[in-house]
Amino acid sequence: MQRVAVTGWGLVSPWGSDPVLFQQAVFNGRSAIQLLAKRPENPWPDRTAAWIDGFEPRAHFQFSQLSTLDRASQFALVSARAALQMSGLDLNRLDLEQCGVYVGTGMGSAGSLEATYSTFYGEGSRRLKPLTVPLVMSNSAAAHIAIETGFVGPNVTFSSACASSAVSIGEAARKIRYGEASVMLAGGTEALLYPGVVHAWEALRTLADTDPRDPAHSCKPFSKNRTGMVLGEGAAFFVLESWEYAENRGAVILAELKGSSSTSDSGHLTKPSIAGQVRAMQAALRDANLQPEQIGYINAHGTGTQANDSAEAAAIRAVFGMHEASPWVSSTKAVHGHLLGGASALEFLVTLLALKDCSVPPTANLEEIDPECEMNHVIGAPTMTPNLRYAMSNSFAFGGTSGVLIAAAVN
Repeated sequence: MQRVAVTGWGLVSPWGSDPVLFQQAVFNGRSAIQLLAKRPENPWPDRTAAWIDGFEPRAHFQFSQLSTLDRASQFALVSARAALQMSGLDLNRLDLEQCGVYVGTGMGSAGSLEATYSTFYGEGSRRLKPLTVPLVMSNSAAAHIAIETGFVGPNVTFSSACASSAVSIGEAARKIRYGEASVMLAGGTEALLYPGVVHAWEALRTLADTDPRDPAHSCKPFSKNRTGMVLGEGAAFFVLESWEYAENRGAVILAELKGSSSTSDSGHLTKPSIAGQVRAMQAALRDANLQPEQIGYINAHGTGTQANDSAEAAAIRAVFGMHEASPWVSSTKAVHGHLLGGASALEFLVTLLALKDCSVPPTANLEEIDPECEMNHVIGAPTMTPNLRYAMSNSFAFGGTSGVLIAAAVN
């Protein structure tokens, strides 16, 4: 069994693509959530979201490429490039058959699909873009990354709602652990802030009310006055390598992906299962060969909905107990929004940043803890944890899929 090293990461987030600036914002609880009315193409009067402002596709891609690149694929390519650059891998010296790409996305090319339907049904036009099919297919991002890198190993797209990228990262790590790949680019992407998609989420009645004091405070995970989740967009990708391969080439190893799990509640499509979440966390602990008391920090799924937060808190208490030695817990969705299929990847990056600096981020906007959500919360400011060695990242999805990742610090 090979150990799995993380040697690079890249992101495109509502707080930009610079990991340092992203970390400063997240760890200081500065929210990127805004009124969607400020986004000209989405003029909702009172709905909030965390979107990426100022992303200019032509700064990253040739004009000829853009006909087959949905916004989600653009995010994926930019963040995958950054991860490769950080890793220091020389593509010309790789055995490309030992290199693969795993991508998680919840709704794929949602913007391009909505535009196609708008043209066909709204305008009554049959003149669709010739490359509509490769533009909107869910595996488009993974395909583009493979084409750009030349990776001819395994290439799979996972779509498991909010757990999509946790599953993609965990399964990519398994490929390495079992010797079926030496290098994997894995992560997730989502770009769904379009009228039809947002209205669909409104119909489900899971979106947060806009905070009358400040729209940036609309998402309040684990808070007594929480009203729902806030959508976001973005991507994050990681270079995973076998430990031996990374050491032999002299790579800087940033963290170890110690264990993962992917389980199913086999229950309700949208109602979270405490028992299912307990199974997922316990399975990840077994996979990592760790005991609950060894986990120092949990980046919670923490969406800000009534049902999810109370269920997750109960599940965490069931696995880790409620005492002074319980792990610190926080949700960062109050800062960067809920990226759905890309959420796990961005939050795994937060988890790795916490391990790197032995500092855990707070849950922003958590003013009064819901009694049903009692845990060892991080509130107000980042908490220094000098002995932080292992951290967990939770993702619990509609449809009942759970994805849990456990990382270890590198000393």
